[in-house]
Amino acid sequence: MNNKVTVIGAGHVGGTTAMRIYESGLARVALIDIVESLARAKAEDFQDAQALLGVNNRIEASRDFSMMEGSDIVVVTAGLPRKTGMTREDLLSKNAAIMESVCSGITQFGQGAIVIIASNPLDVMTYFAFKKTGFSRQRIFGMGASLDTSRFITLIARQMFVSPQEVKAQVIGSHGETMLPLGRLASVRGKKIIETLGEAEVEKLAKRTRQRGAEIVSLYGAGSAYYAPSAALLEIVGTILRREKREIPVSVCLDGEYGLRDVAIGVPAVIGPHGIEKVIELSLTAEEREALEASAKSIQESVRLLPLSS
Repeated sequence: MNNKVTVIGAGHVGGTTAMRIYESGLARVALIDIVESLARAKAEDFQDAQALLGVNNRIEASRDFSMMEGSDIVVVTAGLPRKTGMTREDLLSKNAAIMESVCSGITQFGQGAIVIIASNPLDVMTYFAFKKTGFSRQRIFGMGASLDTSRFITLIARQMFVSPQEVKAQVIGSHGETMLPLGRLASVRGKKIIETLGEAEVEKLAKRTRQRGAEIVSLYGAGSAYYAPSAALLEIVGTILRREKREIPVSVCLDGEYGLRDVAIGVPAVIGPHGIEKVIELSLTAEEREALEASAKSIQESVRLLPLSS
């Protein structure tokens, strides 16, 4: 097997992502964590399931960043987990220090890789990694908006008693409290849901989507979601390694699209074998554009607190 994916961070999101990739057979996996025993334990545990699952793949584990050499993709999940009552922005200073160390390792050992950021606060960490690595925006982007869109679809499907596969929806903006679920564009079997549910009900679904991450954190009591985030990461990794081209909403460092620059924020993009191939600009109403600009401003305010000059 020629493909190789490195997952940095062996916590719940990273460990589950590594497991999904390992079991898919898409690539051999390297799992890196500062707590080497945790990474090794998960790697050995995964391998013990090979005979049961009919899998024949390779996974190795270490705390050493040199293990990522030769990777096609590096997925970064390293960082402190979000706790009950904690906003994503509360994580900023501590996770920035972790991300800086990770970026140093990537620039040394992962120069040829596509990098997908999943550490929180996601858009801020994506921008930080973009600046610290010096990689092109095509090769370094964040996962968040695809997860938010999946959550919006799930809530719509439940409300309307349909399969999620029958729902089309879109969430843009930050992977946080200022995200923008576009209820106006959401549809089931081609029919706009606003025509069936009405504006008030659609707004309730949008509001719950914005609160969905916090809702799950509250239910867990400690830690945050990891099954759906790891599935979102697998979708992106699989699209790249299978050399497909798919429209997936991700956190992109914009350069004039939507009238925004110098900010990483969730928007739909065409993902292909080389990373981001095209940023898709949706036709937004004046109110939606204003909300997106407000979301971008909230991200930029957090970015100003980062040690980007060091």
